[in-house]
Amino acid sequence: MSSLVSTPFTLPCSKKLDQLTLLHTFLPRRSGRVARPISIQCAAVMGNGLFTQTKPEVRRIVPEPNGSMGLPRVKVVYVVLEAQYQSSLSAAVQALNADRKYAGFEVVGYLVEELRDEETYKTFCKDLEDANIFIGSLIFVEELALKVKAAVEKERDRMDAVLVFPSMPEVMRLNKLGSFSMSQLGQSKSPFFQLFKRKKQSAGFAESMLKLVRTLPKVLKYLPSDKAQDARLYILSLQFWLGGSPDNLQNFLKMISGSYVPALKGTKIDYADPVLYLDSGIWHPLAPMMYEDVKEYLNWYGTRKDLNEKAKSANAPVIGLVLQRSHIVTGDDAHYVAVIMELEARGAKVIPLFAGGLDFSGPTERYLRDPVTGKPFVHAVVSLTGFALVGGPARQDHPRAIEALRKLDVPYIVALPLVFQTTEEWLISTLGLHPIQVALQVALPELDGGMEPIVFSGRDPRTGKSHALHKRVEQLCTRAIKWAELKRKTKTEKKLAITVFSFPPDKGNVGTAAYLNVFSSIYSVLKDLKRDGYNVEGLPDSAEALIEDVIHDKEAKFNSPNLNVAYRMGVREYQALTPYAQLLEENWGKPPGNLNSDGEHLLVYGKQYGNVFIGVQPTFGYEGDPMRLLFSKSASPHHGFAAYYSFVEKIFGADAVLHFGTHGSLEFMPGKQVGMSDVCYPDSLIGNIPNIYYYAANNPSEATVAKRRSYANTISYLTPPAENAGLYKGLKQLAELISSYQSLKDTGRGPQIVSSIISTARQCNLDKDVNLPEEGVELSAEERDLVVGKVYAKIMEIESRLLPCGLHVIGEPPSALEAVATLVNIAALDRPEDGIYSLPSILAATVGRNIEDVYRGSDKGILADVELLRQITEASRGAITAFVNRTTNSKGQVVDVSNKLTSILGFGMSEPWVQYLSSTKFIRADREKLRTLFEFLGECLKLVVADNELGSLKLALQGSYVEPGPGGDPIRNPKVLPTGKNIHALDPQAIPTTAALQSAKVVVDRLVERQKVENGGKYPETIALVLWGTDNIKTYGESLAQVLWMIGVRPVADTFGRVNRVEPVSLEELGRPRIDVVVNCSGVFRDLFINQMNLLDRAVKMVAELDEPEELNFVRKHAQQQAQELGVPLREAATRVFSNASGSYSSNVNLAVENSSWNDEKQLQDMYLSRKSFAFDCDAPGAGMMEKRKVFEMALSTADATFQNLDSSEISLTDVSHYFDSDPTNLVQSLRKDGKKPSAYIADTTTANAQVRTLSETVRLDARTKLLNPKWYEGMMSSGYEGVREIEKRLTNTVGWSATSGQVDNWVYEEANTTFIEDEQMRKRLMETNPNSFRKLVQTFLEASGRGYWETSEENLERLRELYSEVEDKIEGIER
Repeated sequence: MSSLVSTPFTLPCSKKLDQLTLLHTFLPRRSGRVARPISIQCAAVMGNGLFTQTKPEVRRIVPEPNGSMGLPRVKVVYVVLEAQYQSSLSAAVQALNADRKYAGFEVVGYLVEELRDEETYKTFCKDLEDANIFIGSLIFVEELALKVKAAVEKERDRMDAVLVFPSMPEVMRLNKLGSFSMSQLGQSKSPFFQLFKRKKQSAGFAESMLKLVRTLPKVLKYLPSDKAQDARLYILSLQFWLGGSPDNLQNFLKMISGSYVPALKGTKIDYADPVLYLDSGIWHPLAPMMYEDVKEYLNWYGTRKDLNEKAKSANAPVIGLVLQRSHIVTGDDAHYVAVIMELEARGAKVIPLFAGGLDFSGPTERYLRDPVTGKPFVHAVVSLTGFALVGGPARQDHPRAIEALRKLDVPYIVALPLVFQTTEEWLISTLGLHPIQVALQVALPELDGGMEPIVFSGRDPRTGKSHALHKRVEQLCTRAIKWAELKRKTKTEKKLAITVFSFPPDKGNVGTAAYLNVFSSIYSVLKDLKRDGYNVEGLPDSAEALIEDVIHDKEAKFNSPNLNVAYRMGVREYQALTPYAQLLEENWGKPPGNLNSDGEHLLVYGKQYGNVFIGVQPTFGYEGDPMRLLFSKSASPHHGFAAYYSFVEKIFGADAVLHFGTHGSLEFMPGKQVGMSDVCYPDSLIGNIPNIYYYAANNPSEATVAKRRSYANTISYLTPPAENAGLYKGLKQLAELISSYQSLKDTGRGPQIVSSIISTARQCNLDKDVNLPEEGVELSAEERDLVVGKVYAKIMEIESRLLPCGLHVIGEPPSALEAVATLVNIAALDRPEDGIYSLPSILAATVGRNIEDVYRGSDKGILADVELLRQITEASRGAITAFVNRTTNSKGQVVDVSNKLTSILGFGMSEPWVQYLSSTKFIRADREKLRTLFEFLGECLKLVVADNELGSLKLALQGSYVEPGPGGDPIRNPKVLPTGKNIHALDPQAIPTTAALQSAKVVVDRLVERQKVENGGKYPETIALVLWGTDNIKTYGESLAQVLWMIGVRPVADTFGRVNRVEPVSLEELGRPRIDVVVNCSGVFRDLFINQMNLLDRAVKMVAELDEPEELNFVRKHAQQQAQELGVPLREAATRVFSNASGSYSSNVNLAVENSSWNDEKQLQDMYLSRKSFAFDCDAPGAGMMEKRKVFEMALSTADATFQNLDSSEISLTDVSHYFDSDPTNLVQSLRKDGKKPSAYIADTTTANAQVRTLSETVRLDARTKLLNPKWYEGMMSSGYEGVREIEKRLTNTVGWSATSGQVDNWVYEEANTTFIEDEQMRKRLMETNPNSFRKLVQTFLEASGRGYWETSEENLERLRELYSEVEDKIEGIER
């Protein structure tokens, strides 16, 4: 089997293969020939379209007819999560049948996953009809648990015994043994049932069960009643089951049959007591016994003669392994043995511990740490269970796990055995791992700080036994030892490769990363490492000098080698070092190719300082080629890309690589989504190098892709402190006029001031956002107030918008005053779960108002409400500033927050916020609520200013445990702070939450209302929208819930709070028609939330099948029309959930725009259609993403509106290219039969007052608060080289919006030209700071005009052309 694993994947080129859309885009081939007939492979994946094609027949044993003549027949049916019991149970039954003593045993087993298949489920129900005994274990997937419950319930009373071991309560209630039953589980008063009550502590359920198993049989023995005896036999059954060996299972079947099967009632059947194995201990395949004492084990280990010299050495790395007891007792341990042997062969010692329960925290502390000194025995820990450390598949306790791992303080790797698929099925799958396994065994261990989800073992479809995947085991062991070496090596000998990105590949773009001043940060890191004893020889004196060194006069164009060349790699050397080089030739031809090459050699760009190499990661390579951008699947990495990583690992010899900032291309290369094989490119590229990755704290979704696909230990960094946008130029003048109007409106000057306000608002282009009356029209006093109120509301919206100012430098936390705006926004949200009221709501209540009403009034432009909201906002800022001032020293640094807070919170009147508010109209604000809020803000302040980013990097480099923490928006979830944590996402099955559904309803209702108003009172029939990974993590699934609410369904959570089901909301409750949707999921959302894509697809199809009138169910209306037109079944026509092909990301529209590599808008639309038309099908989840372009186009052609969400102040429409990359506004217009442009909306939930704006309003707001705002661009300019690039990027992204939606006003380009080009001083600064980015800025203005997005004077264009030549000459001059 293992030979299968090394078969290289390659892109199919023949027509025949193209049609096999269900297969991997790569097909396993051996040395250029297809390894086996394709038809077999199709069968393996197609079958029923599910993940696993195995059948229960391989687990069916029937007694031989002549052997059991005259003996009663006993039929046993069992359902288990994993197959490790299969061989033990089969052996037990075969032994009993060979005995021919009491009965003939028929047994059939099902893996719970197989019950998804309708045919298999029917067979299961049929098997139960004549079964005597049913056994179930570890049934924790709700939809399948409910299927088991439904089937067993029908037969429960008739069956002789029903035994269910730890599973979901719904299934546990089926237990029945004589008079013993669990049907009252969770309700009964008896102590027995109290143990099963939902416990707050994690794995409580399974743990309490184990305690019970140890003590109860002894107690129950002495109780006379039948009930007690039945309970005792249940507990003995559990002991037999957990004992798992063929002998134990044989005695278990004898005991149950003899006691409960009527046909055997009179027969005396002897059975032995369970052979009890240790609940937890240390197991080694060569050891004479299991050990309970680590010292005894180590003594035995020291006597071994078979170990190689390396492993015997006192310096050998020691690896702790965490194993599942059930695999050991059932003898299904070949995969464990392989890992132990591989580690020892590579010169490591091992301590393999096991536990029977689901809590491994106790055993890790007991066996991996010295009981006397508390020091760990190990240098790294690898869990081979795949489960979270505490709680397994049931209920987890992450804080307890983190506590145990923190004490060990070593890298923690969680490798994966295949559970729901056979090896063959996994190899063929484009998705890789089964979604449920991703949720249980990848997402949950990440919350403990687990990393490197490498699949190390497969499953034999026939015997159900695990086997090692040798290539994967080699990689897992090598990587574990590499991490352990970081614990053992001295700082002076450690080698570190820092990798920076350059995207798009333009001169002046080296060192791109979101919100990060990369070179200043690298400089700060290297200075610190040097102080710490690392060898950083020859480090220059400043960050600027470092830039010069690495990029050679900031001249960073790849096709001419004027970046600093660190290494020239000959083609032969490249091929020898890069085993997969040949696979890249299909896309890129023979090496060296023309990327990162001088025609003879492959060039590695960068600069070495002692043991630190700073290198530039090559880009994808196809961003400048419009034809390649049209391919629906992404190309392999090019030779230059592969050569870079071969150099880092094999020539430079890095002990670790540090990817610097969000984000590079490595983790987005083609391959399986999760659970990669050794022929997936990210896996091949990263090789065996430990990967540490600085990632922006607000981007947990892409950080998670980096964790799963490039095995990164992600360390979060802070985004720059936010400030209010403020007002400038004409907007400032407007604010002053409005203030005069308020004090003079009742004098004769009111009308005159209003006409000044109207003309100034026009000059500021506010007439697009506010309906302004014509000049000279007579207005009544109310009308005047309303006009002023609306303009006032608009400029307050601009003034209070948050923007990150400047760029963050690693190791420089914000000062306290820089944290004020963040705290004001943290204080603006109610947190009912913590009993915290928002500051605006406390202040509004003081004047007898509800803050929601104030928000609504302000939105409508009611002058008094706009003014009150301004006063509330000002009072919030003032009170928080007063509070922060009290906790800081003269330099503005926060000092000893906790002591200062204690003294502040100790005195009533001297509370600084109370002092501040006493001089405002909010003097009567509720003291208690304020104190609770400010205690919380004090905690937040401590977190905002804490500095862990450098500390965590040093921990990772010395092979220590980096504590995990959530990524997301610090304003919504302050637990994101302090930064410097190993970022994780969330349990994908936990969303959407109830709170997210509530917020989603508000947004959907406002969106539908607004569209109705603008659409002549008609409801929108279809809305095309986008789902992003990060947004759904930050908001716990708000945008996911929006889609569910549009079509009128609600999510239903199971006992563990996991959402795997939906139910329709009645039309009466909904109060409107069900709106059809076209959902475009980002590639990252697809990777992280494939379960939720499944849920959405099920929901849409369920709604399409509801028997409701067409005018009230637009999903059904369109699906029926499309089914008829396409000649396909209704369910297929109701496909609405789309994304990229597996292993591909983005529509490439962003790459085309950033690199100006597109001809016309039609070409951009073709890219979108070709790359985004892959659908997920809940009826065939195992088939992965399938191309369904026709259905996609038809669904889009019905869209009346397009829609996206903005969820945090840090990222807006023009900050990143993702938003326009996913915008289908112009595309929908080209697909609609009537050619009508859809309305385009953006929901903004970045503040407590959620808004739905049009796309053009949002682009204007963005331009005013960022690109054209002196506060923003001066903040950027203060970051120097990187800042100029940020300004250019905003303009390029604005052109992107013109290209995909046509919603950018001419004045935006005109004002930008005035700000950056007409102003001579500004022009000079830009040109001198980063001439390459300035050239791109000039080029973008010319492009905007050339493509018809900006109409301007010939004089402006002439000036731009001259500037372009001038900056070209300057750059050429620099080069000479």
